[in-house]
Amino acid sequence: MLRRLPPITDANVLVGTNTADDAGVYRLSDDLALVQTVDFFTPIVDDAYSFGAISAANALSDIYAMGGRPLTALNLVAFPAQQLPLDLLSDILRGGADKAHEAGVTIIGGHSIDDPEPKYGLAVTGLIHPHRIITNAGGRLGDVLILTKPLGIGIITTGIKRERVDEATIARATALMTRLNRAASEAMIAVGVDACTDVTGYGLLGHLREMVAGSGVGARVVAERVPVLPEAWPLAADKVIPGGTAATRRFLEESESVAWAESLSEEMRTVLCDAQTSGGLLIAVPNEKTDRLLEELRRAGVPDATAIGELTEPGHPPIRVV
Repeated sequence: MLRRLPPITDANVLVGTNTADDAGVYRLSDDLALVQTVDFFTPIVDDAYSFGAISAANALSDIYAMGGRPLTALNLVAFPAQQLPLDLLSDILRGGADKAHEAGVTIIGGHSIDDPEPKYGLAVTGLIHPHRIITNAGGRLGDVLILTKPLGIGIITTGIKRERVDEATIARATALMTRLNRAASEAMIAVGVDACTDVTGYGLLGHLREMVAGSGVGARVVAERVPVLPEAWPLAADKVIPGGTAATRRFLEESESVAWAESLSEEMRTVLCDAQTSGGLLIAVPNEKTDRLLEELRRAGVPDATAIGELTEPGHPPIRVV
């Protein structure tokens, strides 16, 4: 579809749409560039304040994935003002504002429309040095893949909608989704990495496919190393999965983008494609820096960071899951 749009010809656009990256980057001068992104979605938890905080953390993540520093944001709001009390909207906006404040971001305005289904998110602007951009297309042969948050959020939030999840699981999932990727981003900047993307709607393997395509490499993922929320397993076994998760798996298999080890369970294949909300960062780091990065991540309060595979010679299929 994007091919039908006019191509970007401005030489100051350093990152556009050609590699499906997390944010756009526009050069202002030799040592300063803007990083811009936008994201919003419908409620995935019942608590309005938590929904606002999750939406804000999710939008901010795109800036962190590029190695940028978010600076300002604009609210994007759709709300059925005649059907739901405005106190709910106030709670959503307060959740977003508090999470933005935690990130050191100022929300300077926004736009709202009357809509039958609530939606909320942010348009975020950040800053970055033009020579220090971390894209999803810089991966190199031999890089180790680090994932900073466990998978399974999409399955669990679908379980919430179907009233299959207890309060403790809801609290754990909410805490994970509201956790900013700022600390993980600062750690990777300090160590120096080759590529990064955040894991959101296309799942781990969908976003990894974008990374290997942009980088001109292949990838090998060791399934048993991938961190997964334990509460997701029984839900996956009962086919409690988001439509986006099923669509990503179908696309990867039909496009021959992934080769599964025969021993992998259906549940594992589903989890590796699970559509995340405010998921972790997927980082490609030179092998010799792996231990230092993991140490920096844990010191920064990113306890789930795990080495899950490596970038390999390009091949067909480009991703192998062993």
